[in-house]
Amino acid sequence: MVYTRKNQRDLTGAERRKFVAAVLELKRTGTYDEFVRTHIDHYTADGEGRLRTAHMAPSFLPWHRRFLLEFEKALRRIDGTVSVPYWDWTRDNSPASSIWGEDFMGGNGRRADLQVMTGPFAHSSGRWNVTYAMSETRFLTRDFGRPRDPVALPTQAQLEEVMRERVYDVAPWNSTSASGFRNRLEGWASGQGNERFRIHNRVHRWVGGLMLGGGSVNDPVFWLHHSFVDLVWSRWQQRNPSAAYLPAEPPPLGDAQYRKVVARHQPMAPWGVTPAELFDHSRIYRYA
Repeated sequence: MVYTRKNQRDLTGAERRKFVAAVLELKRTGTYDEFVRTHIDHYTADGEGRLRTAHMAPSFLPWHRRFLLEFEKALRRIDGTVSVPYWDWTRDNSPASSIWGEDFMGGNGRRADLQVMTGPFAHSSGRWNVTYAMSETRFLTRDFGRPRDPVALPTQAQLEEVMRERVYDVAPWNSTSASGFRNRLEGWASGQGNERFRIHNRVHRWVGGLMLGGGSVNDPVFWLHHSFVDLVWSRWQQRNPSAAYLPAEPPPLGDAQYRKVVARHQPMAPWGVTPAELFDHSRIYRYA
């Protein structure tokens, strides 16, 4: 049966509580930290000279679609009524937005050490100890808007500009691709400072704290952010039904991207599914 992912602003109080409870149960059993570890293990930059699946590559979108589905399956084993809501950061773009309520994601980090002190994922609640991170931090941290180097969330106009792309991805299939929907949405760009980070990347940067880098899954808002990224991709697919995943074939021997990116029918670690198999989600879930 097809289930629905809702805008987080439209969740009832009961739906918010059920989602939080399921996430906390995954954390209690250690399953949540397995998802953190998976993301860290597959966070490979294009300067590292090896296969990239999760980031800086065409498979960014299908990889995270499958990652979300695996997380959602785990949640639904706990409570079959739960799905991953999405955070539309073009609308709910303020620290005062409901997503940061004490009954849901909690708020910003305190000034001294960026530690989140409110909500169910605050370390002081005793239920959210950070196990795997890219630093020694053991509590959830956030730094909304990076006051020392201010950055704003993406606007609807900026997102619509990305939606006007007509090709899924272009060579060289990495963070330097000058056009193509995938890299425009992922958000790698030229420029200095915050201008290098657009759309998806800029949201991670705006939240700050643990949302920066491979350990970003330690912040549960990661899932709501990527649910919206997946929704954006889904809407782009509807607008461009003939725009298939690229590259269709693996880059050949001698190409700079040889064995570094996943082609349309190649399996993606760690699940062994191909990008082509993840193009259509209509039989699993839909967006409200």
